[in-house]
Amino acid sequence: MESSQVPPREEIPLKHRWNDTSLFPNTEAWEKEYEAIVEVLKTFRKVYKNFNTSAADLARTLDAAFTLANRAEKVHLYAGIAHYVDMTDGDAAGRLSQARSLFGQVSAGIAFLEPAILKLEEGTLRSWTETEPDLAKYEHYFDNLLRKAKNIRSEEVEELLGMLRDPFAGVSATAGFLKNADFVFKPGVDANGEEVEITQGSFTKILTDPDRELRRTSWENYLDKHLAFKNTLTTNLETSIKQNLFLMRTRGHTSTLEAALFEHNIPVEVFHNLIGTFQEHLPVWHRYFAIRRKILGVDTLHPYDMRAPLSADKPDVSYEQAVKWICEGLTPMGEQYVEAMRRGCLEERWVDIYPNRGKTQGAFSSGTAGTHPFIVMSFNNTLLSLSTLAHELGHSMHSYLARRSQPLVYSAYSLFVAEVASNFNQAMVREHLLENASDPSFKIAVIEEAMANFFRYFFIMPTLARFELEMHERVEKGEGLTADLLIERMADLFQEGCGEEVYVDRERVGITWATFGHLYTDYYVYQYATGISGAHALAARVLSGEDGAVEDYLNFLSTGSSLYPLDALSLAGVNLREPQPVKETFATMEEMVNLLDELTTD
Repeated sequence: MESSQVPPREEIPLKHRWNDTSLFPNTEAWEKEYEAIVEVLKTFRKVYKNFNTSAADLARTLDAAFTLANRAEKVHLYAGIAHYVDMTDGDAAGRLSQARSLFGQVSAGIAFLEPAILKLEEGTLRSWTETEPDLAKYEHYFDNLLRKAKNIRSEEVEELLGMLRDPFAGVSATAGFLKNADFVFKPGVDANGEEVEITQGSFTKILTDPDRELRRTSWENYLDKHLAFKNTLTTNLETSIKQNLFLMRTRGHTSTLEAALFEHNIPVEVFHNLIGTFQEHLPVWHRYFAIRRKILGVDTLHPYDMRAPLSADKPDVSYEQAVKWICEGLTPMGEQYVEAMRRGCLEERWVDIYPNRGKTQGAFSSGTAGTHPFIVMSFNNTLLSLSTLAHELGHSMHSYLARRSQPLVYSAYSLFVAEVASNFNQAMVREHLLENASDPSFKIAVIEEAMANFFRYFFIMPTLARFELEMHERVEKGEGLTADLLIERMADLFQEGCGEEVYVDRERVGITWATFGHLYTDYYVYQYATGISGAHALAARVLSGEDGAVEDYLNFLSTGSSLYPLDALSLAGVNLREPQPVKETFATMEEMVNLLDELTTD
């Protein structure tokens, strides 16, 4: 599809859309389930009032609570994806608002359980777990609950915190509506004076266009729209940070960073190790920017040049070809792994494939226990889209295996391990393409994709993480945030990262933070960089043929949340408690830079 012609949702063929009827046959069925959950909630606490009187009663109650939450997740999933594939659909937006409210009600309705469980003697809880078969699966859940005991409040407070889920989601929803539904971007203009429509789904592809004038005008117009709403977006982000501060203080943590990482038992040193290692290796980025500038033949590299094609021959990769190459690259993982992906992409409609007007920016994989995975993206026949699909399929296969292997209590997993699985797929597919390519232009294109991925996860995300930490620390100290402050600090961080090779348009680069919805999930972005580090370490084990590497990795994917994230990664064969995997991944990136230099030097 041409970037200048983004179709409305109704013109997308059904076979290219996500399989919504696998969740609910229609909206009437969704509404019926919504009402049924509301009815269960009305009597849940009364029905299970004696849950802590015996091991069997406790097991039965926990099973019921996790089942109820799972039902609410399915309701939310259906509404959420329908909304994000077309954010101009008011009815879909209304159902998502309902689903968020329901999820908050369910969270509040079962919130009494954990404080009450902690009133039991630890010895009693351990004994029950050992003697009641139906309670045995909750052993790690209880370990984690006991670890967090001092931060869990009374039943009344926990119920209130559960009720806050819905209103607290408002800031993220506001940003999403503003940027994806309300923003209408001024068109880009190519070298011939032709206008090209800009949407959230088409913007990334435009930045890969060889026409520099089109890239420049599109990039400027895209960011100028965000700048026009800088005060609204700043207030929105500040509110989100203040919500994090409220939750930190409510639970008695010492900082928002510690509070966010404590949830999954991650030491704050992991965050600081990443940032320190990133800063130490900025010269690698400076060298890459110099090489990119040389290849493009420009006096000064601009941000809109970061994805410009480095060779005249851009591979045109159909969706079907992308699936084929991804499956070939993941062959070492075994037939079952590969066949599940192939079937999901080509038969079961896991993927909502192509861009349409109103479709959300970027890509994501979603789903819950009892469903297959769902991927929302805007495939545009490029190697970058192939890589995005491989990335989201990594998430999807993680979910697929965890849900097949674990009970409801452990069927999800933390964001910290999520980005390992996605980047692992990319690393494996990239190696396959490089190893089997004979055309230097194709190799350059593969390296371009790799560096675009590294640029996002190993440059943009650590830079955003530094920004996020500073803004949280300012709010923790009682300081106010202004749009000018946020823009200035973001520009400073990019200037440090880019060095002298890149011209930093301070206003437009400074508003970069506003283009990332990730910042509404506190301390999410750093996990992209730790994830890509873990992924490359594990892919290296598999690609080298190390004994047990494939089995270890598949076991890791199957653990869900039955282990703490760092322990699950240790099971797979990588230690992210230390900075070494981050350093090794910078070395891998540097090898890519060296190869690019060799291929483009006469």
